[in-house]
Amino acid sequence: MSVPAVVLNNGVEIPQLGFGVFQVDPEATKEATLTALDVGYRHIDTAQMYGNERGVGEAVKASGLAREDVFVTSKLDNDVHAPDDALKAFDRSLDELGFDYLDLFLIHWPMPWIDVDYVDTWNALEEIYASGRARAIGVSNFHEHHLRRLLDEADVVPAVNQIEIHPYMSQDELRTVDAEHGIATQAWSPIAQGLVLDNPVIAEIAAAIDKTPAQVVLRWHLQRGDIVFPKSVTRSRVEENLAVFDFELTAHDMASVSGLNADRRLGPDPDQTS
Repeated sequence: MSVPAVVLNNGVEIPQLGFGVFQVDPEATKEATLTALDVGYRHIDTAQMYGNERGVGEAVKASGLAREDVFVTSKLDNDVHAPDDALKAFDRSLDELGFDYLDLFLIHWPMPWIDVDYVDTWNALEEIYASGRARAIGVSNFHEHHLRRLLDEADVVPAVNQIEIHPYMSQDELRTVDAEHGIATQAWSPIAQGLVLDNPVIAEIAAAIDKTPAQVVLRWHLQRGDIVFPKSVTRSRVEENLAVFDFELTAHDMASVSGLNADRRLGPDPDQTS
């Protein structure tokens, strides 16, 4: 099954639908990632914080796929924002993964309450990018005011901003800011930890087109232009999540799902959580 690619602002292509390993046990990560690769995923999203980079790397190697055929993202942990620490942490990620390079490396959280300025952290990522060991760099959980500081003070525009997005938290304003600056938007928690799957609006759409609620929500993301990476360790669900390219939601269906927005954040607010 062919997954469309999004072209980032530096020309690098990223598959729009990927596989996330957040909360996948490190011991189960290799097998889960191998399953995803076998099903047809070519985009894997991990992070230093998850503790399972090694399993991702082992799976990519065991899959028999060429390294360049699998797009892999990781993210900087929150306790290594000092520039020298960030550089060393990136080296550890490459070591854990067993890679010579990452396709995308992100600042996981802006952490504005710590002593290290996230602009200085970003400068370290710029150094990594300049070295060629990361094909693209970006941020995660950055609000508009965080982004504007980077745009004003740094040299490299983030390739992506990975933020919480689901039908109950559509983030339209921030997505617009991203788009205005050529920053691709990635959606984490795309089905709101499963909370949206019982929503009657989504259930009605799913029944009408003979798709599952999860497929409806993922299709909503894709038609909006979000890059999305659902997570599951069940093969049937992994297959289901990829089977979203043989149908389209109508404009009415898209509006109905978008109308569920309540600005309901399920994860931490980057400005309020330490």
